[in-house]
Amino acid sequence: MIEDNTEAEPNPDDPTDSVETEPVEESAPAPLLTLRDGLPPVTDTDEGLVKAAAAIAAGSGPVGIDAERASGYRYSNRAYLLQLRREGSGIWLVDPIGLTTMQPLIAALEGTEWILHAATQDLPCLSDLGLHPSALFDTELAGRLLGYPRVGLGTLVETVLGFTMLKEHSAADWSTRPLPEAWLEYAALDVEVLVELRDALAAELVSQGKETWARQEFDWLRGFEAPVRTDAWRRTSGMHRVRGRRGLAAVRELWTERDRIAQQRDVTPSRIIPDAAIVVAAQDLPQDKASLLGLKGFHGRGAERYVSSWVKALNRAVSMDDDELPVRTPRTDGPPPPRAWADKDPVAARRLTLARESVNALAEARNLPAENLLTPDFLRRAMWAPPKTRDPGALLDGIIEILSGFGARGWQIALTAPLLTDAVLHAENDS
Repeated sequence: MIEDNTEAEPNPDDPTDSVETEPVEESAPAPLLTLRDGLPPVTDTDEGLVKAAAAIAAGSGPVGIDAERASGYRYSNRAYLLQLRREGSGIWLVDPIGLTTMQPLIAALEGTEWILHAATQDLPCLSDLGLHPSALFDTELAGRLLGYPRVGLGTLVETVLGFTMLKEHSAADWSTRPLPEAWLEYAALDVEVLVELRDALAAELVSQGKETWARQEFDWLRGFEAPVRTDAWRRTSGMHRVRGRRGLAAVRELWTERDRIAQQRDVTPSRIIPDAAIVVAAQDLPQDKASLLGLKGFHGRGAERYVSSWVKALNRAVSMDDDELPVRTPRTDGPPPPRAWADKDPVAARRLTLARESVNALAEARNLPAENLLTPDFLRRAMWAPPKTRDPGALLDGIIEILSGFGARGWQIALTAPLLTDAVLHAENDS
């Protein structure tokens, strides 16, 4: 049979019969970020740290710093690896676990500007090592202030500098020894272009008129301390399924016992027993080992190993007097949940609505997230209990004082205090 190779004319009335068009040229993928000077050895001796500190001190400009912890594996928040890079000194990888002192590095970093990404994650573990910044630049926070929709390090590096970063080892157990070479390369890449990223973002902050905002934020971060959570057991996942105050007491006792064991073993609590096991036990309240281990859903590496501890915790909850049992919703010094404002204080609810609308509109106009313009908790507290005066000038002064007392920075207060003042006055005028 002879094939008909004649091309048929496209039928414009047939949506499945498309006219061939020129192929769309796809943009080339961003090049993969690599180490310009190769992978350095790990510094894990006091003598090696003296050499590393001397090289860092001899460098120039700010210092890119990152720390790797073993979140998800260890109870402690300690740093298991430090990565540092400075112009003129290259990258240094420091294993602090076996070192007897960090003093050489502390001295080398004195008076330098640190470049960190998401500083609040690393500052506590660096502080534990005696490392405190004289000045810092947070590339994640800079990205937020500049209005970038995604501010992960890899995304910013690709968007701003045009390099792709691999993140396949982000959830690794950094307490592992020896650390695999692939992990070390991943860690070193986290500081490879921090200096360049800092310089590019700093220039954008200047061009957007946000340099002063950023400096105030960075100065505030220097004194950051991880908040101490009260009643941390109340964050147990699935606890809402537990009925009654005695069941809540069981959650508290089991959580506290698990936390004690986890801290003693330096293992993340969920690796002893998961939250789901705590909830199952608190729902059923078994009183002996066999009944507890027979519960469907009571599992985990430490379920059987520490069964005596779990039974004792449950027995404590069962034998408590009523006045020892926790309440479902504890009293706090803050305002009630916003959903309850309309019933408790309709005028306060209007204040909150007006204030949120104004802050959101200003944040959009200034191209930054509303939560960075003013911490939502500060806004709620100020609108629930504003100053008593309704003289506009005195009210503004009072709101400035309130926001300052909460810890709002000067630039935030200057932009939002007038908005909150207007919200107070208009909410009552409209009532």
